[in-house]
Amino acid sequence: MSAAEAPVTQGGDPARGPVRPGGLLDVLGVASVVLDTDGRIVLWSPQAEELFGYTAHEALGQYAARLMVHERHIELVGKLFADVMRTGQSWAGGFPVRHKDGSTRLVEFRNMRLLDDRGDVYALGLAADQSTVRRLEQDVALSERMVEQSPSGLAVLDPQLCFVSVNPALERINGLPAADHVGRPLAEVLPRLVTEPLEAEARQVLRTGVPVIDRPVVGRTSADPEEDHTWSLSLYRLEDALGNVLGVAASMIDITEQHRASVEAETARRRLAVIADASARIGTTLELDRTACELADVAVPELADVAAVDLLDAVVEGRRSTLGPAEPAVIRALALRPQDGSDAVRAADPPGATARYEPDRLVTECVRSAEAVLVPRVKDADLPRIARSPEAAELLGRAGLHSYLAVPLIARGEVLGALDLKRTRNPAPFDEDDVLLARELAARAAVQIDNARWYQNARNTALTLQRSLLPSHPPVTTGLEVASRYQPAGATSEVGGDWFDVIPLEGGRTALVVGDVMGSGISAAATMGRLRTATTTLASLGLDPALLLEQLDKTTSALDHSIATCVYAVHDPYLQQCRIANAGHLPPARVRPGRPPELLDLPTGVPLGVGGIEFSTVTVDFAPGDELVFYTDGLVETRCHSLDERLDFLLSLLDDPARPLEETCDLLLRTLHHPDNHDDVALLIARAQELP
Repeated sequence: MSAAEAPVTQGGDPARGPVRPGGLLDVLGVASVVLDTDGRIVLWSPQAEELFGYTAHEALGQYAARLMVHERHIELVGKLFADVMRTGQSWAGGFPVRHKDGSTRLVEFRNMRLLDDRGDVYALGLAADQSTVRRLEQDVALSERMVEQSPSGLAVLDPQLCFVSVNPALERINGLPAADHVGRPLAEVLPRLVTEPLEAEARQVLRTGVPVIDRPVVGRTSADPEEDHTWSLSLYRLEDALGNVLGVAASMIDITEQHRASVEAETARRRLAVIADASARIGTTLELDRTACELADVAVPELADVAAVDLLDAVVEGRRSTLGPAEPAVIRALALRPQDGSDAVRAADPPGATARYEPDRLVTECVRSAEAVLVPRVKDADLPRIARSPEAAELLGRAGLHSYLAVPLIARGEVLGALDLKRTRNPAPFDEDDVLLARELAARAAVQIDNARWYQNARNTALTLQRSLLPSHPPVTTGLEVASRYQPAGATSEVGGDWFDVIPLEGGRTALVVGDVMGSGISAAATMGRLRTATTTLASLGLDPALLLEQLDKTTSALDHSIATCVYAVHDPYLQQCRIANAGHLPPARVRPGRPPELLDLPTGVPLGVGGIEFSTVTVDFAPGDELVFYTDGLVETRCHSLDERLDFLLSLLDDPARPLEETCDLLLRTLHHPDNHDDVALLIARAQELP
């Protein structure tokens, strides 16, 4: 049973009784010899047999001096023996002793006088090999010097984990003298540290003997109560030569500077990773809202717990905005992350909302000064300057907002808005390094946001122009029911030049037109407007479809480098026919009750603007209940499917001639038009009706 496992009473005190000895005496091999007053050996221990080489049988009764001492030392030994026996004063020192094998050894002696209960006098000699004693003395001296002069804090804890001893370095680390350590447990000596995990590990070391090496510990001591330090802690079980557990040795090295350098290096690596991530993720499209969301996604959670991307409302509308000292900021929220419904998120402006921030608000100060605004430690008095309203300030307080940062979004010398960052869960306050990282992210994103803003403005202009040139509602015509759709291109592409028209003609006839100007943007929309106007004018002349396309081809050729495709059809309800001509456009689909849908077999012709090619007119039956479906290529073309496959898919969707036309339009757009399609779509469906 080890010392750590010694029996205890119910009160917790050690039980009385024999305890396993330590091993130091065994290491020393201390021999015991007892002499009578004449110097004869009367007691001889087993250790004496080992040290001097004589058995007890050989030694007992012999004069010790003659047995163990060289002749030249006998007189001196006799005098020392007589002095001890006469005065009772002990004598200690080293003396050469003759071994049975004839060799001479230096032996460390301690001699003393003994009295028994009858008054008889004896001499006790304790002896040990001097080289062993010197080695132990050197080991102890070395240990003491190393402990005293070590720059590492060293301590010995007993099995109950109370301090037994500490070295000067640990006194300095803990800010307490050694006397204030001894006999006290860890929690009393180090109240500013969380000691429960350390005590648990120390007990594990006591139980298993497996050391704990370089375990990082972060906290504060009385030596520096205002600043966190980091130490490397190692724990070892102490045992004597016989394996008795004596306690735990602890070594502490202050690695605060190394830890800070490591943290700074890791922080720098993380910042570079965030910047690289931002370069890859921000600006993947020219959609303003999506670009703002990409910036917010990069900022959370690497930089902040809550991130909002806000633009000045005037900037979104395409106007420059400069704020005076007393002027509020009208801000439109574009993105907010996360979207978890927490109090901090509820306190922010929802995406799409416009809010007025008074001149004293921090975000207003940020966009007005074009400088970052940092509040490392938010106090209650700061909340009204951060939030848009008292209610929002209360939500931020409840969410535990403790650090705030706003950096301006600046592109081409213009302040667009701000990146608004808050920390509620991350315990670290924003610092200057965070400001640098936020500025870098904002600078990279601002250019992309500005590009998206101008693109969106230009796209909106082209789209507005195009919509203004298209009929808002198809006119009521004789013998026809008509439905139409115009779907702009995806956000990664500009507005195109697709158009449709329904033109009433004399005699109850109706012209149906779908066309597509090659190119995109305002130029394509303007060309489309010219061609639509020309088509309407030519249609009023009652021209045959092929002749009308020939005239329209001349008009297109007169425009600079313009090419367009077009299908022109004239419906005659009395003849129940359609006369159709095609200028390089995809063929219309015809749906007839009781028959499978089909693509009309028309001469394809060449696009308008090529010139010099005649067009052909084809007459097709178009009875009441029949449908004609006109469309532009943006409805059916994709990058990953053949055109024939897509046209077959179109026909498969036209399986119900009785379906309402509006529903058919929605079905075709929803099913066929891909969201990432880089082309716009014009769709026109006409159904023949019985004449009254």
